[in-house]
Amino acid sequence: METEELLATVPLFKLLDESERSDLQRVLDRRRLPAGERLFNIGEPGDSLYIVASGNVELFVKDNTGTKIVLAVCGPGDIFGELSLFDGGARTASAICLEETELLELDRDDLLTFLRRHPDAALDLLSTMGQRIRNTDEILRRRVARNINLEMEVRSTTMEKIADVIAEFSGSITFLILNALWFFAWIIWNLIPRVAHFDPYPFGFLTMVVSLEAIFLSIFVLVSQNRQAEKDRLRADSEYEVNLKAELEITQLHEKMDFLTEEVLARVPRRERPSRAQPVQ
Repeated sequence: METEELLATVPLFKLLDESERSDLQRVLDRRRLPAGERLFNIGEPGDSLYIVASGNVELFVKDNTGTKIVLAVCGPGDIFGELSLFDGGARTASAICLEETELLELDRDDLLTFLRRHPDAALDLLSTMGQRIRNTDEILRRRVARNINLEMEVRSTTMEKIADVIAEFSGSITFLILNALWFFAWIIWNLIPRVAHFDPYPFGFLTMVVSLEAIFLSIFVLVSQNRQAEKDRLRADSEYEVNLKAELEITQLHEKMDFLTEEVLARVPRRERPSRAQPVQ
């Protein structure tokens, strides 16, 4: 695939016209990397983005136990490293080539030069980035900050809501008292002399009614319990996702602190470095 055709498939540049993509093509650098080549590490300063022309690049982080967590595998036409390009900050993940890979690299200076020549393209880039941020916010809202009760309410059918109401009412003291009064009145009515007995002793009709009531109530209770089990499962998944996100954020902070410490120590002359036995003031 030609470079200009490849740029037309990249979401970040899909709003650019042909002349703008043609001009952007001139400032891109091609890089060929062998399989297993580490492109950058988490915490390293970055000022460029990459577009995969061929091959696959794996983006990953590591937790405190050293377990690798794969965030994404970028194939042809995918883009990564754009955050460091725009804000000049550190890399938020590590990248390694899974196979022989060809990349298109765009650094920060070339982007600024391109935008000075095509200022209208900046609005296109901002529009695309804004849409990606909206999509990311939506994913985070659903995957991490979900309201499980609200989600179950939206997903519930009318019959399931009715089952919840019946199951809640059947487990109340009010339901117990009403049933006791009803059974008592039924039995007394059919025991009073000189009164028409619609269900004389041994109260066969009452037995059938009670059996039917028990069957239907047990079904409604089981339906409600299944919904509660589903809600508990969703809540457990949500808590796991929140804990995992917090763990990743803490791990990244530790790695950034370690990286900054190494950078500072590398710039300090050896004779001025603090001794291991002497705590840093």
